[in-house]
Amino acid sequence: MAASPARYDAIVIGAGAAGLMCALTAGQRGLRVLVVEHANKPGKKILMSGGGRCNFTNTGTTPANYISANPHFCKSALARYTPWHFIDLVEKHRIAYHEKAPGQLFCDVSSKLIVKMLLDECAQAGVELRPSCTVEAVEQADAGDFLLRTTHGRFAAPSLVVATGGLSIPSMGATGFGYELARRFGHQVLPTRAGLVPLTLSGRHQERLADLSGVALEVEARCNGRSFREAMLFTHRGVSGPAILQISSYWQPGDELLLDLLPGRDAAEWLRAQQKARPDAELKTVLSEVLPRRFAQRLCELWLQNRPMRQLDVPQLRKVAEVLSAWPLVASGTEGYRTAEVTLGGVDTREVSSSTMESRKVPGLHFVGEVLDVTGWLGGYNFQWAWASGHAAGQALGQAARGG
Repeated sequence: MAASPARYDAIVIGAGAAGLMCALTAGQRGLRVLVVEHANKPGKKILMSGGGRCNFTNTGTTPANYISANPHFCKSALARYTPWHFIDLVEKHRIAYHEKAPGQLFCDVSSKLIVKMLLDECAQAGVELRPSCTVEAVEQADAGDFLLRTTHGRFAAPSLVVATGGLSIPSMGATGFGYELARRFGHQVLPTRAGLVPLTLSGRHQERLADLSGVALEVEARCNGRSFREAMLFTHRGVSGPAILQISSYWQPGDELLLDLLPGRDAAEWLRAQQKARPDAELKTVLSEVLPRRFAQRLCELWLQNRPMRQLDVPQLRKVAEVLSAWPLVASGTEGYRTAEVTLGGVDTREVSSSTMESRKVPGLHFVGEVLDVTGWLGGYNFQWAWASGHAAGQALGQAARGG
């Protein structure tokens, strides 16, 4: 006869940011918590984030920084666990950090310190962690317990937390397991796609720009009513950089994508002033002083007519201004999950409680972090969602079992 499964108050599948936060929060409340992780070590995505420095939160976090089919869902958790709560934890562990861009906080030394902090908090709270532990089957017993069959044996608990992340960066072990599990328990999973991802060009559009690989400039990228003013980088296959990663979450093939190449300036006014001050200078020379030289030359070869400024009449000057303030970039696709920082879409939040992250269909089943249809902008917002959703579930675990 098979031995009975080892029993816990709660089992968390996934030892990423949201899973570890959920586990330590529940453990601190006296619950016996098990975390199972199929990778050989916890927090792999945390370790590689922010170039190894981990952009662990953003002090300017608001619900407006998230994309979801149900935009109100993230409000409750974000309000109850703010960036300042996480900063307190970081400071308690004496981890030095700095603000890189407004609101974006990074470790001074290494993202390893954030993982160590979470693991130390888990250990102190009595959380049991099992890396290299693959879940082979999940069932729900008649009594309501969740039964897990894994490569480390069988486990049971009245509460199960799915913290398996999305499909981004499969080389780090990302899989669709969480979505499959959600569907098994009757949940809708909204269509997923890569977010915060470089865009690719094809055909003539790529040929025109491929040799500019490595050239960077500040732009304002605009698509579907959204705009982001940050750096853009030309790559061998297309475009990347913060402005492109940000707008990629709002762009889909066929959508118009326009770039303001002189953000913060009135292009027409600036051109008129240049024409007056330097009538004999060629357009490409004038543009090279505000844009990377190679890019300015390419614009004048293919999109604009290069001639001395004095030869540009009013309609021609207006045409140049239009191109500079709304340069059309015809992207064909994205680099996909291979390099995407996040996954858009996921478990439909209309079937999940916004205050406890608990399924409205299956009592005791919770979803946290990226597996849900909540996706943050670039800049620490996705980590803040992981901390906030993990904390919300960790506070709620065991309530149903105790009749709370």
